[in-house]
Amino acid sequence: MFVDTHCHLTMLDLTPYDGDLNLALQQARDAGVSKFMSISVDLDDHIRLSEIAAQHDDVGYTVGVHPCEDAATMQRATTEYLIELAQQEKVWALGETGLDYYHSTDYVDEQKACFARHIHASQAVGKPVVVHTRSAKHDTIDIIRAEKSTHGILHCFTEDWETAKAVLDCGYYISFSGIVSFKNAQDLRDVAKQVPLDRVLIETDSPYLAPMPYRGKSNEPKYVPYVAKALCNVYDKSLEELAEITRNNFDNLLKNR
Repeated sequence: MFVDTHCHLTMLDLTPYDGDLNLALQQARDAGVSKFMSISVDLDDHIRLSEIAAQHDDVGYTVGVHPCEDAATMQRATTEYLIELAQQEKVWALGETGLDYYHSTDYVDEQKACFARHIHASQAVGKPVVVHTRSAKHDTIDIIRAEKSTHGILHCFTEDWETAKAVLDCGYYISFSGIVSFKNAQDLRDVAKQVPLDRVLIETDSPYLAPMPYRGKSNEPKYVPYVAKALCNVYDKSLEELAEITRNNFDNLLKNR
């Protein structure tokens, strides 16, 4: 059974399900998905996500602030407040946090400081941090190293082997999204081939980045098996083997406190 380690359940297009998230989750379960980690992008997301997680044993969530949020929102994410929010049992991780210089460089200092606070909270509660990086790989690595962060995920990985090795050396896991299935993503698959199998995770990042053959459409957790399928050829493993490996990796990540 598959684990979608990064989905945004509050952002899904539920039009095909008459607005019913339960039906979307059931379709994913029917496709073999056994666990979902729903990701916060804003501190207040925890309110709705905690309600969803309370209704579904197989759903956990994160608390945190995305680096594309504004400075005021990032400043609300104090280490103390993140620790307070992360006490809930169904909070599986902190984030998504990190650095994004692609969309904006207006708040670089605030992004860096907020990222560090997420790491501090992660270390305090013994839960992993979910890291987003775009056009900021060097600063991302520098902060992970400087803060001695050893328990996390570099999500939606699209970087080079140098970046992968740097975070792997810190103890991180690397999560691949539907991008790894794209026809023009051979360079990414070449990097993936070098990532140790016991550090690989899969995700949808839904509603974004639907894998082939659904590229360009709204993404859903039920499509995470297609991400695994794209990695089967990379690692010369069956779909069932990839499902078991990535599920065990996620379980090990959560247990590593």
